[in-house]
Amino acid sequence: MSQSLLDAVVASAEAKGAVRIRPAGASDVESLSVYFTSLSATSRNKRFMGARADFAMVAAECVARAGHADHFTLLAELGQEGQGTIIGETHYAYDAAARHGEFAISVADAFQRTGLGLRMMTAMEMRASGLGHAMIAAETARANAEMRGLAKKAGFEDTGLGDWQSVHLAKRLSR
Repeated sequence: MSQSLLDAVVASAEAKGAVRIRPAGASDVESLSVYFTSLSATSRNKRFMGARADFAMVAAECVARAGHADHFTLLAELGQEGQGTIIGETHYAYDAAARHGEFAISVADAFQRTGLGLRMMTAMEMRASGLGHAMIAAETARANAEMRGLAKKAGFEDTGLGDWQSVHLAKRLSR
């Protein structure tokens, strides 16, 4: 993936700086765990579709398959004063049996509604498409209006496969 496709500038009332969207690696487990912990309880519940407390394990799982093409995690990292801070993540896994990729995404509370989530989804879609994947999907709680709005903005459609608590979203990727 081209470096220019991953770098972006995102403004926030709390901070300004260069945001880089990059693949996560094994050295990111601790920082990713700290990031998950820093999310508000509401944002954590939306990301994990319920309460979780084992963030070190979740972070390790996110980067465990960093070397496999069909599984990746992208991090949005704010660079300030020579130091990077994770402000968003998206995890992607390809399901060969279902023939589509699935993803989960979160953005730090202070950076929500700045366009960062859409940039991260675009980077994820470009990487998945580059791997030859044709479809990408996600499931979210019906009550998660933010994710449903972001998915709609990114071109996802409700497949009707959800239940009374969840919505299943899907998008065909272009090459």
